[in-house]
Order: sequence, then C-alpha cells, then structure tokens
Amino acid sequence: MVEQRAQDAQEVSNHPAQLMTLEDISEQARAGSAQTLNLILKADVQGSIEPIVDSLGQLEVGEIKVRFVHQGVGNIAESDIMLAVASQAIVLGFNVGIDTAAERLAETEGVEVRTYDIIYRILEDVQLALSGMLEPTFKEVIQGQAVVRQVFRVPRVGYIAGARVQSGKAMRNAKIRIEREDEIVFEGDVASLKRFTEDVREVATGYECGIGVGNFRDLQEEDIIEFYTIEQE
Repeated sequence: MVEQRAQDAQEVSNHPAQLMTLEDISEQARAGSAQTLNLILKADVQGSIEPIVDSLGQLEVGEIKVRFVHQGVGNIAESDIMLAVASQAIVLGFNVGIDTAAERLAETEGVEVRTYDIIYRILEDVQLALSGMLEPTFKEVIQGQAVVRQVFRVPRVGYIAGARVQSGKAMRNAKIRIEREDEIVFEGDVASLKRFTEDVREVATGYECGIGVGNFRDLQEEDIIEFYTIEQE
C-alpha cells in the first residue's frame, strides 16, 4: 500500500510544488479554498498513535477540521513526504526521526515536517494552526474624544486642530472621525499629535494638544474628533 501511495504521489510531485506550510494553508483557508488541515502522523509505537489521533480529533475551531491522510510507525520516510505533497499535508513525528533522503525531499518540495517528544506540544501547535486558518475578525475600539477649540493652517503641513481631550485619550497611531452636530464630516488618519512643540504618542483626558488632520479644509471650532483603532479579535 505504501509503495502504491508513493507511486501515486510521485506522479503528482512531478508538477510544481503547491502550498505546503501552515502559513500557506492558512492563506488558502482565508481565501476560502481550504477547510481541512491534512496531517500525516508517524510515531515510535502504535500505542502512541491512538491518544494523539483521539485528542486531535476532539479539536474544533470553527468549520475547519483535522483529517489524517496517513498514520504509521517508524521514522519519517520519503514515501511520507511524497504523500504529503500529493495531499498538501503537514507531517508530524512523535519520538521518531526523519530519514536523510526524506529530509532532503521535504526541503525541495517545501513540505513542513514537525517532530515532538511531548504529546501536548502537538495538540498546542495544531490548535494554533487551526486558529490561524480561521478568517480573522476585527472590531472598532473607541479610544477617546477631543473637542476643537481653535483651527490653524500651517504651510506645507496642513490643518491643525487646537483641541482639548474630553474623554479617553488622543492617540497618534489611531484613526479619526470628525463629527459635527451628530454628522460625520471626515474620516482618516492622525497626521500628527503634539503637546506644545513636542511630538507625542498620546494625550490623556483634560489636556490640550495639537491634532494634525492633513488637508481636511472644513475643520471648525466645536467639532468633535473621535479616536479609534481597529483590533483583531
């Protein structure tokens, strides 16, 4: 059976190598083209295989599943690598080594091989891999608000809002939206943030600061500048 699988895999490996690393498979998943993490497991004894397979089978992360393409006893061999190429699988080894020829082939074909001597490390890595394959979700986090007290135009710099932070904090690396009478009149990035003449990263509640808004020309006194960041959940 191994020889037949190796022969079938060899036919596939004659074509250009496909995505084989956890990172690349994650990219496939984010593009909607992968919903399964294929694994090949080699262990020192049969008694080691069952608890690993059972534990990994219980992992659930969204709709992405673990599938064992092959399980076996002994060192990781060339046939395992060729099978990994054919099935776009990751090769896991528990208390085993990797044959020299298999190591060379894995490097040539771009197959990811991971070896372990502690079972929970395998579970941890596969859990992280499954999490990485999920489409990331993002949320908007409000950081603070400032009210415009005066507007300045600086040559070659743009418009600066002399403002007072009334809640939270003003942040240099945040995005901003400018509100006027409950209507959003501008959205963009913070061009600059200063306390007096010094560039600063953030300004706390109750303090005054200069907020650069680039070329937004319609900035007015009493406008509210809201600072927010986009964070991955």
